[in-house]
Amino acid sequence: MGREVRRVPKNWQHPKQKDGSYYPLFDGNFKEAFAEWMEGWEKWQLGLCEQYGKGDKWGPADPADRQMTYTERECRIPSPDDYMPEWTDEQKTHVMMYETCSEGTPISPAFETPEEMARWLADNDVSAFSSLTATYEEWLGMAKAGCAPSAVLDSTGVHSGVEYIGSVK
Repeated sequence: MGREVRRVPKNWQHPKQKDGSYYPLFDGNFKEAFAEWMEGWEKWQLGLCEQYGKGDKWGPADPADRQMTYTERECRIPSPDDYMPEWTDEQKTHVMMYETCSEGTPISPAFETPEEMARWLADNDVSAFSSLTATYEEWLGMAKAGCAPSAVLDSTGVHSGVEYIGSVK
């Protein structure tokens, strides 16, 4: 992923680390992520692992993988500290743009409308990808789509995902 609109409360202040940088947060439901991790751990204890793209969800784990613990293979158990708060729809009155190359850190303040956010992003030459910025129209189109990949490569070259998604008519 690259850029993503997240709905937040009006006065949301994304948490910062001691050095002042933003603490990356996943957007999603911690309880679901935790339940999914636990299901995988339980299957791992039975010698099974997820079979991606093979029809059956669970199948025998590769013997080489079994040399690792489940945590080594699938990363640590999810923590609620690593997820955005779970607000009600009524609380989520504003939008913020996040970069999602990590778990997610904000690249804009909270705004009441996508139009306000797109204007701020364009006026402040916010990175759409690497050193590439985007126009108001591209940011707005991407904001209405909800998310964009980091970059797109086509026959004309490399484009930010914001430019690509935001210019789709």
